[in-house]
Order: sequence, then structure tokens, then C-alpha cells
Amino acid sequence: MSDEGKRRAQSTYNAAADHFDDAALGFWDRYGHATVERLELYRGATVLDVCAGAGGSALPAAMRVAPTGRVLAVDLADNLLALTRRKAERAGLSSVLSTRCADVDTLEESDGRFDAVIVVFGLFFFPDMTASTARLWRLVAPGGKLAVTTWGPRLFEPAISTFWAEVSALRPELNRAYQPWDSLTDPAKLRRLLRDAGVHDAEIVAIDDTSPLRAAEDFWTIVLGSGYRATHDALTPLEHRDRDQRDLRHRRLGRRPGGLMSTDLREDGLCPMRCGTASGCTSRKSAVASPSWSSCLGGAATLPSTRPRSNASQGRTS
Repeated sequence: MSDEGKRRAQSTYNAAADHFDDAALGFWDRYGHATVERLELYRGATVLDVCAGAGGSALPAAMRVAPTGRVLAVDLADNLLALTRRKAERAGLSSVLSTRCADVDTLEESDGRFDAVIVVFGLFFFPDMTASTARLWRLVAPGGKLAVTTWGPRLFEPAISTFWAEVSALRPELNRAYQPWDSLTDPAKLRRLLRDAGVHDAEIVAIDDTSPLRAAEDFWTIVLGSGYRATHDALTPLEHRDRDQRDLRHRRLGRRPGGLMSTDLREDGLCPMRCGTASGCTSRKSAVASPSWSSCLGGAATLPSTRPRSNASQGRTS
């Protein structure tokens, strides 16, 4: 990752940490648990969690490998890692789970070091996804597994379309016609990436799911606790105030002070956001499945694929 890209990611997700664990963003933990469930981790295993965020997958992994196993959670945002450390301490897992603020592409770990490598909603941030995936695959021990979960199409719809329309009305240059995960929004794209990275015969599952928003405020919270935080913070106080005034006139966006958006609610107060997801895991040369359930988000992920062992290798399968 370039120095500028690293700086932007650190800044955005360090800021988003103040909302990362809010109830409206419960999908981080839900998808993290679902991915770990598919890995079938065992006591004593060593696990690397890349783009670990606030511990959505690192913590359930630590619970499974404790007390003799180890989990290393790596992320660029130390504010998120601080949340992970506090949760690990409360759960009595500090001796099992450690964190490292680092760029994965320069992570100094030997090949074959981990029984499992996990990447939940992070692979698409790497400038060269093929090279980064190949690197992560090399870190998996013979008989170990690589698990990847990524978004599918229609992520955060219908609210996200309203969000970008409102942003465009204020600052057209901030509108993003393309999102990082767009290149991995269906199983075929994900399979192609894995194959090009040397991961063959991965099992991939696509899942379509919805997650209701109880109020317009929920989507605003998602914006503040995710990568969309960068767009929010790029707007000036005057632009936020102008947006508020338009919201009240048109009665279509949330009425949060300083707030920009939400989406029209149904009569029952629910705002369903549809998504398509594919999830999966790849373990060094054998494959299993690890679906993700998207709430208001689309996701795609590989299933745990197991790395084949040579006659001389001593790795374990889970």
C-alpha cells in the first residue's frame, strides 16, 4: 500500500473507531463470527487476522484456540486495535490475542507460520490484490486455511444511493462512482483473484440477505463508523448545515444535527437494505465454505480452503 493510501486508511478508520461498535454496525461482529465458524479452528492453533478492525473475527478466533493457541490481529488503525485489546482483556484473552499496527504487505512473518489466515472485508483495500493474496496464502501452513470474506453487489442499498446523491449535490468531486470492493462483487471475480494468486479449487458461496434499520439514525451511524467516514469528514460545517436545511424541507433525510442522510422509512419504521454476498474460506489447497450474512450490505467471500500438504510437511488440518 502506498504511503498516501496508508495515511488515508489510518485516518479514516481511526476516526471511525468511535462508532465502530455501535449497534447499527453489528455486521462487523456477525460476519466475523460466521467466517470463523467455517474455519473449524482447534485449540492451540496459530491465527493471523488481517485488516482485523475492532476484533470482529479475531476475538471469536481467540476463543476457539485458547488457552494454548495464539491470534495476531493486524490493522493500520490503532484506535480499532485498542478496542480489540480492551475486549480481549475483558474476555480474559489477553494472553491469546495480540495486536500489531502494521501494513500487511510488509508484515515480517515467515512463510507457513499460521494454521489459519483470516481477511474479513479488507482484501479489496490492497492496491495489488493478487500479490497480497498470494502473500497471505504463503503464510498459511500446510494443512492450514485461508478465509476471505468480501462484499457483494447492492451494498447498503437503498440508503447508499441517497447518500451519494446528497453528497453530489454539495460536493460533486467527493462522489465515488467506484468502490474498492466493486472488483470482487460476485463469486466469479473472487474465484479469478484466488486462482491468479495460486489458490485453486476454493469453494465460494454467494448469500443474499437484508438487515432492517430501525430508524434513519442507524444509517447515519453506519456512515460514521465505516469507510464512508472520510466523505463525512471532508464536508465543511457550512455544508453540513446546508444539508440539514434541505433535509427538513424535503423530509427525506435524517434530522440529526450536523447530519446528512438516511433513507425513507416504511410505515413500520423499518428500512430494509438489500445485499448480495458471497463468502468463503480457502485453506491451503483444499476448500470449505464460509458464508457471510450481510445486513444492509452486500458481501462476497471465499470459503475456507485447505492448503495441501506435501509428504514431508508436518502441518495440521482443522
